[in-house]
Amino acid sequence: MALVKGFKGLRFDVQKTGGIDGVVCPPYDIISEGQRQAYIKNNEYNVIRLELPKGSDPYNDAAKILNEWTEKGILVREDKDAVYIYEEEFTAYGQRKSVKGCIVRVKIEEFEKGVILPHEFTLSKAKEDRLNLMKATNCNFSQIYALYSDEENTTTDKLDRLSDCKPDIELTDSDGVTHRMWIVTDEKDVSSICGDFADRKLYIADGHHRYETALNYRNYLRSKGLAKEGDACDYQMMMLVNMEHKGLVVFPTHRIVRDLESFDAEKVKAECASYFDTTEYSDTSLIEPTLRSLYDEGKKAFAMYTGDSKWTLLVLKDISVMEKLLPTLSEASRQLDVSVLHTLVLEKLMGIDAENMAKQINLTYVKQSVDALNAVDSGKANCAFILNPTRISEIAAVSSAGEKMPQKSTYFYPKLITGLVMNRLD
Repeated sequence: MALVKGFKGLRFDVQKTGGIDGVVCPPYDIISEGQRQAYIKNNEYNVIRLELPKGSDPYNDAAKILNEWTEKGILVREDKDAVYIYEEEFTAYGQRKSVKGCIVRVKIEEFEKGVILPHEFTLSKAKEDRLNLMKATNCNFSQIYALYSDEENTTTDKLDRLSDCKPDIELTDSDGVTHRMWIVTDEKDVSSICGDFADRKLYIADGHHRYETALNYRNYLRSKGLAKEGDACDYQMMMLVNMEHKGLVVFPTHRIVRDLESFDAEKVKAECASYFDTTEYSDTSLIEPTLRSLYDEGKKAFAMYTGDSKWTLLVLKDISVMEKLLPTLSEASRQLDVSVLHTLVLEKLMGIDAENMAKQINLTYVKQSVDALNAVDSGKANCAFILNPTRISEIAAVSSAGEKMPQKSTYFYPKLITGLVMNRLD
C-alpha cells in the first residue's frame, strides 16, 4: 500500500527572516492579489514569492528566488530525515478544536492502483499553473492533505507521545488558528511512524490539483530521460491525518444560481414538492440550525433562498429516486447531498446540466452562507442553496468505489498553512 518516508525538509532560518509569522501564508488558491502584495510588503522573505509568483516570467523568478534564499541560508535543509508533526488549533461551530497529523514524503501512484484515491474532479487550468511552477523550481512548497484509516489510533498515539513537549515552531495566524510543529529526527521513531502506512490506503482531502500535477511532473521528467523509478520526483510532500481524528472538520460549500434568463422561483419550488417535503420560512437565522438538526438525523436537506429573508426547506422524501437518475454510480455517490442537489434539483428541475456546472456558467460556489444570501438580496443571483457538510465517511466510501464527487463537495477547515516546511525534489 502507501510507501511513506521521512525527508530532509527545507525550512526558514527564523533568525534571518525576523521570525516565522511573517514568512508563512495561507494556500495560494485562496489569496487575492492585494493580499499577496501585502504579505511581501510585510516581509520580503514570505513564501508567497515562491508559491504564487507574478510578473512577466513568474516561474523562473520563483526558481531564482529559491536558489538565492538557499545560497544565503534564508532556507536551510534538515541534517537528517525527519517526520514533521503538525497540529492546528482552531474554532469551528463555536467550539475550540485541534487536529494533528504528520508531514512526510509519499510515493505517488496512479489512482487506478487503488493506493491513493481522489474524491473530487479537478480543473485543467490550475494543474497547468502548478506544473509550470514545479518544472521551474523542482520543489513542493505546500502539502497535499490526505486521510488514512486508523481506528485503533496506532499512529495517532505515537504522534501524541512525540509531541508531548514544547513545539519547535508555533504561531497564531490572523484567523485565530494556532499552528504548531514538532520535528522528529530519531531514526527509530521516523521508521515506526512511516512503517504504519504499509497496509493503508490514502484518501486525498485537499490538493487534488497538486497531486495530479505531481504525477504529470514525474511523467514529464521520465519522458525527457531526466528521472527514473525511485528518484525524488516519485515522492511528494503530504500531510496525513487519521480520518477518525475527532478534530477533523469539513465545512459545506454553498451554491449560487445566477444569470438564468427565465427563472421562476415559485415554479421551481412547486416542482421540488414532487420529490421533497417543503416548508416555507422567513427567518434566515433558522437556516443553519435547522439543516444541522436534519444532518444529525441523516436526512438529505437543503435551504433554497430566494430573497427578502424568505427560504424554503427541502427534505428529500425518498432516496430511491437517485437510483433512476444515476444508475451507473455506486450507492455511496448517489446518496451524497451534493449529488441530490446537482442531479435532481439543478439539472433535472432547473435545466442546468453537468457541463454548465463544471464551467460555472450559471453556478458560483461560496464558502460562507452569508455571501450566498447577500448575492440573492443584491440581485446578483436568482437564488442560492445552503448545504450541510459532506461526512468524512462519505468521502472514503466514494473514493473506495473508484468514483469522484462533484466539484467543491468538501471544504476541510482549517487549511494547511504554507511555509513551515518544504520538500526539494533533488
